[in-house]
Amino acid sequence: MKKLVSTAFASLALFCMSTAALAAPPIKIGALFAVTGPASFLGEPERNTAQMVVDEINKAGGVKGRKLELITYDTGGDATKAVQLANKLVKNDQVVAIIGPSTTGDTMAVIPVVEKAQVPLISCSAGIKITEPVKKWVFKTAQNDTLAVARIYEQLKKEKKSKVAILTVSDSFGSSGREQLKAQAKHFGIQIVSDDTYGPKDTDMTPQLTKIKSAKPDAIICWGTNPGPAVIARNAKQLGLAIPLYMSHGVSSKKFIELAGDAAEGIRLPSGKVLVADLLPKSDKQKGSLLAFIKDYQNHYRAEGDHFGGHAWDAMMLLKGAIERGGDTPAGIRNALEATRNFAGIGGVFSYSAKDHAGLTKDAFTLVEVRKKDWVLVK
Repeated sequence: MKKLVSTAFASLALFCMSTAALAAPPIKIGALFAVTGPASFLGEPERNTAQMVVDEINKAGGVKGRKLELITYDTGGDATKAVQLANKLVKNDQVVAIIGPSTTGDTMAVIPVVEKAQVPLISCSAGIKITEPVKKWVFKTAQNDTLAVARIYEQLKKEKKSKVAILTVSDSFGSSGREQLKAQAKHFGIQIVSDDTYGPKDTDMTPQLTKIKSAKPDAIICWGTNPGPAVIARNAKQLGLAIPLYMSHGVSSKKFIELAGDAAEGIRLPSGKVLVADLLPKSDKQKGSLLAFIKDYQNHYRAEGDHFGGHAWDAMMLLKGAIERGGDTPAGIRNALEATRNFAGIGGVFSYSAKDHAGLTKDAFTLVEVRKKDWVLVK
């Protein structure tokens, strides 16, 4: 009889705990993405992926029995709007963490907001200034442009190409890439023979390419996000430039191939492994996560999961792990994020620390080339 009573009390206690967990309010996560505007090719897959991951977490029972609520706002790629929406997430929605924004400019604008409010932010943007110097409440999942530049220069050095022309967009992403291209050139024995820029809304870069042609570089490196790089690819083809053309990781999705058309053939760029996941060896630590992400995205949206959606997948999964380990307060999440080690995600294998809130090494990048409107690995 005594044993029966004890069992009954234990069952009742378990029932009460489960009921309490289910009755608890959801954990609110904020998201800022450029779903509309020129950067929508970044923000749309990020928004889709973040919601997909949250739905799957909730379907599986939530985090420690509590559901997640994703509150997403569209910045339109406007830094002023991004700041307003970040304040809304913090003050009105009272989120415990924010993922995004999609662009470096938007991210740099909202950093003072999250730092003041002491709410952890996981940016999906690439600019190195986001996490260098380290900011207590700011992390990122997009690979740093410094790693992307190193991957391109390594290949050029391997092919004994030492003279390059750089053509960068005049926004935060382009400026950050230009700084890295110039800063790392000497280390790899690279001479920059032409250094030019273009505007984010420019529709013809023939004058810059004509100038570059006269400088006779061994390769051209363009740093920007769509649609500018696609215009440059088409202009280069129209001019008959037979010079290897490299792009940044800012265009690593099928959207670039679609925009550039036949002019994309032969163009190379550093990218996360998601573009070539099926070509990776079974021993690759990321392969399982990559294939699962691609399959899930295809099932949900009838489209291929890409490099940019992967940034949001990593951000949500890193947050999930941080909440499981550190609790649901902003400080607990921040501390758990900083303690993350060897998380094999879509963008690479992440290990954050007090001195590194980007968390990736150059192994996060692979070099790909466009062939017959698809991607192949450059070996």
